[in-house]
This record gives sequence, structure tokens and C-alpha cells, in this order.
Amino acid sequence: MSRALQPFEELVELDAAALRTWSARALDALGREREEIDAINVYPVADGDTGTNLYLTAEAAHQAVESVFAAAEPGAAETVRAMAHGALLGARGNSGTILAQLLRGMAAVLAEGRDGDHLARALAEAADAARRAVARPVEGTILTVASAAARACAGGGGLAEVAGSAYEGARTALASTRGQLDVLTRAGVVDAGGQGLVTVLGALVETVTGRAPDRPEPEPHGLLVPLGPAAPERCGTEDGPAYEVIYLLEAGDAAVDLLRSRLDALGDSLVVVGGDGLWNVHVHVDDAGAAVEAGVEAGRPHRIRITHFASPAAEAETDALGARAQRAVVAVVPGEGLAGLCAEAGATTVQTRPGEQPAGDELVDAIRRAHAREVVLLPNDTELRQTAAAAAERARAEGIRVALIPTRAAVQGIAALAVHEPDRRFDEDVVAMTAAAGATRYAELAVAERQSFTSAGVCQAGDVLGLIEGDVAVIGQDLTETARTVLDRMLSAGGELVTLIVADDTPPDLAAALERHVRRGYLAVDTATYHAGEGAPPLLIGVE
Repeated sequence: MSRALQPFEELVELDAAALRTWSARALDALGREREEIDAINVYPVADGDTGTNLYLTAEAAHQAVESVFAAAEPGAAETVRAMAHGALLGARGNSGTILAQLLRGMAAVLAEGRDGDHLARALAEAADAARRAVARPVEGTILTVASAAARACAGGGGLAEVAGSAYEGARTALASTRGQLDVLTRAGVVDAGGQGLVTVLGALVETVTGRAPDRPEPEPHGLLVPLGPAAPERCGTEDGPAYEVIYLLEAGDAAVDLLRSRLDALGDSLVVVGGDGLWNVHVHVDDAGAAVEAGVEAGRPHRIRITHFASPAAEAETDALGARAQRAVVAVVPGEGLAGLCAEAGATTVQTRPGEQPAGDELVDAIRRAHAREVVLLPNDTELRQTAAAAAERARAEGIRVALIPTRAAVQGIAALAVHEPDRRFDEDVVAMTAAAGATRYAELAVAERQSFTSAGVCQAGDVLGLIEGDVAVIGQDLTETARTVLDRMLSAGGELVTLIVADDTPPDLAAALERHVRRGYLAVDTATYHAGEGAPPLLIGVE
């Protein structure tokens, strides 16, 4: 149970209950200020989502803390580690990823002790760890604010004194960021990530003292701007990186060092946080596929999220409510190869792995990351229909117009994306995409894990299953032969185009063999082959 703080009570130690209270208050504060922070987000990209990303990162941290309390009465060390680990897993965007590293740096010290002196040391380690995580640190950002907070309380002291000094140092540094970066000066705002960190430190002060610190009054073109996004100018040049790529990575330290070098050469805004074999990677690049491929070479990437930044043409369509493109597509896909393919077509993607389905929060997050007034959602899985519908409703409540096209397989999503035209009317675009998806029959090959009864008979472990429209239609022993049988059954009803999507662990000659089979037996049918990469079924087939 969370400890109830009396008015003006001051703590002498950050015990488990106090850490839990801090995570809850930080989340609440970021929730209240999310839109305000989004509104002043002009660096490194003016995409109006820093407040949302910080909120989602804090939400993941708090959920992890609540999970350990639900299981038992944790100690302070376990609680602070859970907070840091949750933030690492759920980090969003550039500032959210840095916040996760700040919490990780603090956790390393607070696990040893939690008085004022340890808090001062924790803030210093957090600031240093965050700078080490960023490939090219820039002053006038959340890094500057974190360093100032650490310097302000470097002398140590009581817990309340240290927390208050860190907050005041951070707030003073935040006010100065307006003059440290030209883009902030031109927009007349402070750094959005830095403001988020001040909010988190303010929640710490309230936890320790029982009193919320005073916030400055909004200034014209000053520290705070009126609520609601303000449509700031885009940071950088018009030909900046086109994609934001984020993924979790299981890899060793040496592999991550090489990954940093490779990603730094590919793009900018590179932040790699974590350790002990698990990392959160964030980078802005023009070649999303190359960024993911670098992760594959380093280890095992998963939870891959690729966001297509608004193009100059799309930015011209932004409205007075902020940097929102007119329309975007959000697609759920298996495998990093398909994620890259869909991202190159302009979609915001959510990548799944075998046996895993994205939660509703992930889909809502993807809709938000699309930064569009109108969003087409492609779940590409029958079992995701209800989750996607609920996510669409939540996004609509935030003022985003969302159309859910009930695509049941990735090949239907690809067909829908192929006819997507953001310049035509929303309803017309949705109708065309729905028609293209509906005209695509789909099949999948899988390997049976155990003996079971199917609509095609009893299968044994290791049998190859050919599923057509979700039902087992063919049971075979050879992947290629089973695929040929499935193709013949599907093409018996006609078709003009066969789409083949193969995974990394699929035999390399399978696609070529099926292409030859189609050319020999169905002269008027074309074929197109795509590579799904790791984490996809062995073979997906679409027939249009």
C-alpha cells in the first residue's frame, strides 16, 4: 500500500513507498502538462510529441512499479530498479529515451542508499549516463537541464534540501535554454524535454516535502506557452531524416558499440540506453531498413517502431492546432522487413513477433505518433480486430479521425497501402483501401507444434500446415510442396497477382520455386516477393 504523506511532512529517505508515490506523481504531472510540452516541441524535430512521449515513458515506469507492488511488498532497491526497467522498455521518442537513461543512472546509486547524499550522487550519475547515451550531445536540451540539476545539489545535504536544490537548478537552466539554441530563440520557447524533466523533479520535491513547488506564471513567448499546440517551425533543414526508428535490442556491450558507430553514420538524434544485455535504440534516419538491419547484425531487435516524419508537402497542410499531417496510415506487421517496407511507403508501423499481439496502448501510441488529423488503421490480424477497434475509439476521443479497415493478414494490408492516396477525400481513400484489402485472398504456412485436430484432419508435430483464410486447408510434410498445393487451390478461383512474403528462416529457394510454378501454370498471373525478415511466419501468400 502506498504511504500516505501528511501535509508538509518531509522525508529523510526515499523508501519503496516514497518511490512509488514519486512515480505516480510524475505520471500525473506529465499528464496534466502533456499538451503544454507538446506545444513547445521544436527540437530536434518539431513534431509536437515530446510531452506525449515523456508521459508514455513515465506511464511504463509507473506500471512496472505497480507490478512489483502487486506481487509483494518490495524493497526500495527493487522498486527503483523496476521504475528504471519499465522506463527502458516503454521509452518513446528522443526525450523519453533520455528520461529512461536518467532513471537508470539514478537507480544504480539509489539501490545502495536513499538519503540526501545518495540522491545528489544519483542525479550526478543520471546526468553523466544520459550524456554517454547520446551520440552527439547538444546544449540547450534536457541534457543541459539534467546537468544543472546535478550541479545545484552537488554538496549533498538533507533529502528535502537536495531535491529542492536540484529542482531550482533545473528550472533556472530551463529558462536559459531559450537562448542556447537558435531554433528555441526563434520560436520563443524553452526546450520541451527540459521542461518535462523539471516537471518530474517537481514531483520528486512534492513527494519529499508534501508540498508542490511553485511553477512560474506563463510568459509571452517565454517559459510556458498557452495550452494547445502552437505550430512551431520545423527544426533543421527541409531534407532532414525522414524516419524515426526505435527498437528494443538484446545484445552485448561490444556489439552495441559497433551499432552506435553504424547508426551515427546513418542519421542523427542517436540515443542508445540500457545495459546488461537489453537496450533501447532511438535514431532519426532516411533509410529505416538500414537502421533495423544494423540492429539485426548487433543482436535481436524487437518492438520495432518506425515513424515517417511529415514531408515538406505534408507540413504545408498543417493547421493552427499544430504540426499534424493531413492523413497517415498505421499498420501492424510481422517482421522488421515488412515494417521497413511499409514505413518506406509512408506508414507508421507496429511490429509483432510470433505469439505476441500489441496491446491497445501500443496501437493508440502508434496513432499518436503518426501526427495526423486523419488516420487509417490496418490491424492485419483477425485476432486484433477488437483491440484495434478499442484503440481507434480512444484516439477518436482525442480528436483524431480514425478509420479502421479490418484487414486480416499482412498481404491485405500491403494491398490497401498500395492504393492509398492521401490527397483524395478521406472517405474515398478508405473505400479504395478497403476494396483492395477485400479483393485479396490470403494464406499462411506454419509448422505444427503438436498433434491436434484441424479442419483438414489430424496433424502431427512438425507437419506443415497450409491455412487459407485462417482455416487449415492442407497438411503436408514439405514446405515447398505444401505451398504449391495452397497456391493451386487459391488460383483455381482466379487471380491476377500473387504476393509472396517470406521470413528469414524460410528456405532461400522457396520463393523462386513458387514464382516458377506460377509462371508455368498460370501465364496471366504476376508475382511479387517481399522479405519479412525475422519474426514472421515462414510464408504469407496473397492473391488478388
